[in-house]
Amino acid sequence: MKLTPQPKIWWNGSLVDWDKAQVHVLTHALHYASSVFEGIRAYATPKGPAVFCLAEHVERLFQSCRIVRLPIPFAPAAITAAIRETIRTNRQDACYIRPLVFRGYGALGVWPDDNPVDVAIATFPWVRPNEEQLLREGLAVGVSSWRRMAPDTLPAMAKCAANYVNSALTVCEAKDRGFQEGLALDVDGFVSEGSGQNVFLVHKGVLSTPTVASSILGGITRACVIQLAKDLGIPVVEQRIPRELLYTADEAFFTGTVAEVMPIRSFDGLAVGSGARGPITQRLQERFFTIARGKAEDVHGWLTPV
Repeated sequence: MKLTPQPKIWWNGSLVDWDKAQVHVLTHALHYASSVFEGIRAYATPKGPAVFCLAEHVERLFQSCRIVRLPIPFAPAAITAAIRETIRTNRQDACYIRPLVFRGYGALGVWPDDNPVDVAIATFPWVRPNEEQLLREGLAVGVSSWRRMAPDTLPAMAKCAANYVNSALTVCEAKDRGFQEGLALDVDGFVSEGSGQNVFLVHKGVLSTPTVASSILGGITRACVIQLAKDLGIPVVEQRIPRELLYTADEAFFTGTVAEVMPIRSFDGLAVGSGARGPITQRLQERFFTIARGKAEDVHGWLTPV
């Protein structure tokens, strides 16, 4: 999705004009991927804009920083307040939120500690022109030849920029092959995740999803959907999933900040179930949106008013 400039970006403690939030070409993160980020959404609700799982996202941001040894120079409360301030300043009823922590300009070389740590927060609209159709009909997905990283190579549980080279290769290959999205396997050949989404399968009324041992990012929307399934009495199993179970699933869907709850209609050209959104997917999707959009009681405390 192409970006539309907004009034302000939060930059190292202050709000600055959108086009003033710039870095030097020799910024460490541009050369060595020394950055972490989050993807968060604020939804329009009857009581005004509300950020979905703000505390959980900020917690994961700090966990990612800790894993990759990136000392963020602000406290979680300051980042939380900055996110809300930026949304208010930009007068957004709903938006996508991108906090970014990265090694800035100072020295060149892989060793990072001679460079400052910068923090930026941008908020902007995220609108898919065919969103309703996608949420109803789902995606055609291809299994990628690119594997997710082994656990002793890169930290899959950190939302760091370096990991997303793998994601970009996965989705590029999928689109080159005529699919809308890609799905990667882990180093042992078990199902891992999409290019930026967790995956769920339904077999005979039971929901299954890969464990964190399969090199997945511990998705926050994933955790919410697991909770929603439990609320609705739908059994959930976290397990290693062999590839062939993709082709025998009754239903399948992706979850993520951008994906939300996105049906999958086919894997490698083979229809999932009837090839349309299944009933369990639809129930979870509808429940997710009624809570996120403030149309049902927020029993789990997922919404933070702006």
